[in-house]
Amino acid sequence: MNNTTNNTAEKRKFGMRDKLAYAAGDLGCNMSFALKATVQTFWLVYMMLETGLLSILLLIVQIWDAVNDPLIGTLIDNDTRKYKHGKFKTYIFIGACGLLIGGAAVFLPFPKANVVVKAILFVVGYIVWDAFYTVANVPYGSMLSLVTEDVGERSQLSTWRSIGSMLGNILPNVILPMLIWQKVTYDGTTGFLDRIEIPEGSADMFKPENFHNNPVTGNTYLPGEEVLSPLTGKPLEILIGERVFIAALIMGVIGFLAFMFMLKMITIRVDESTVKTTEKKEKFNILSAFGKFMKNRPAVGATIAAMGMFLGMNAATTASTIMFATYFNMAQLSGVVQMIGFLPMLFFMPFISKIVKKYGKKEASVFGTLISLAGGVVMLIFPLISNTTVALVVFLIGLVAFGIGLGVYTCVSWAMMGDAIDYNEWKFNSREEGTVYSLHSFFRKLAQGVGPSLVLVIMGWIGYEAKLGTIGQSAATAHNMCWLVAGLYMFSAIVQFIGIALVYNLDKKTLEKMTSELNARKATEATGDAEA
Repeated sequence: MNNTTNNTAEKRKFGMRDKLAYAAGDLGCNMSFALKATVQTFWLVYMMLETGLLSILLLIVQIWDAVNDPLIGTLIDNDTRKYKHGKFKTYIFIGACGLLIGGAAVFLPFPKANVVVKAILFVVGYIVWDAFYTVANVPYGSMLSLVTEDVGERSQLSTWRSIGSMLGNILPNVILPMLIWQKVTYDGTTGFLDRIEIPEGSADMFKPENFHNNPVTGNTYLPGEEVLSPLTGKPLEILIGERVFIAALIMGVIGFLAFMFMLKMITIRVDESTVKTTEKKEKFNILSAFGKFMKNRPAVGATIAAMGMFLGMNAATTASTIMFATYFNMAQLSGVVQMIGFLPMLFFMPFISKIVKKYGKKEASVFGTLISLAGGVVMLIFPLISNTTVALVVFLIGLVAFGIGLGVYTCVSWAMMGDAIDYNEWKFNSREEGTVYSLHSFFRKLAQGVGPSLVLVIMGWIGYEAKLGTIGQSAATAHNMCWLVAGLYMFSAIVQFIGIALVYNLDKKTLEKMTSELNARKATEATGDAEA
């Protein structure tokens, strides 16, 4: 790691080395963070925690998530010790070392443990993992301000961070499902049935002899032939939990190496004492803040849209994986399918400035939500199609349309929040940046945390039995998962449309008027100050 000195004359000029190094840092972060999408599936399918209990445990760890960042950020800010390699690099190094095993801590494979032990393993493992992730990620995010003071160079670092994030998401979200899901093939035994706890009254359905003969042809399976479910007549697919644990360890090593590359190659050019990971805030009155926030119509609209976005992107993740395992029987490729659906979002990045300049943020985003709504309608069709291959194609068409529509809003979402802050100043002569951003962030996290928990409860209502894993789910349950996934995406699109089209009120014309009046107001104030 490079030493931090005060002699700026000796510092290397900002360049590609810094950008590559900073990208590597987010790749390291996402080698761990992207595993979050696998946590629910692992504990639901392999550890077989009941849906209601897992929902409660998820809410508990989400509370930890909410306090984790400011808690550790304050700890770092209050640390006044002198470190050989600088405070920020030292904390990132500590976090990276912890993530070598921290990422695997939440995937300890003990499916036969009793439910109390499982609950403790989940909560403790998650807290350990999330703590080390925060120790690395919080100072990493703040490091952008330490590498350079130039606004343009910081923008370049932000762009390269996005590239590192995208690369860091590919391995867990696309490649990992190929490694941890496995089709059941016949080897003369039915040992795979040991993975499930057969409910009372269902023993006859899960007799070993039912898994020696093909339920479609009636013939005895040949060695290596795919085993079909006697309930659905479709290939059985199981999650190999031990592989998840090993994969998490391997990804911890990859992430550690990425962090070490960043720490070695990046140069600190700004005095560390001038940069904080958390900002000191005035005493926060939640009722007063909420009242002010609700008066800011653009902020409310943008927040509703963001909550809808996360309901589609986060809440549907586990349901989609279960659907691919039990209905389409291709969980190994579920990550590839999801990637195909959301790749269109990247299409807008090079063109978003021109689109916004010509049509406006709201207008472009509303058009996007209409495309997402169309995608949601298409998704509501695929559960009606009996041919699973055709149904999958229709689902993909709907997912691509949803991704295209979502792509527009994703590119301008934070810019719309910036306009909402200006709106507050325009209407009420007060920017209230802290209040607006804090509550917007709170509701985003609420959707990210509560959404997946509610989905688990709904899965229990529509027939998913955790003790049966993916082996013993009925055909009706597998089909219900299709309706759940389609419904979640449709609901997500509707919420986004309501937030942007019906609540958010800063169209292009109004935005231009607001900007003009704010500039005139500021010019008048500047003239008055000069005369005084």
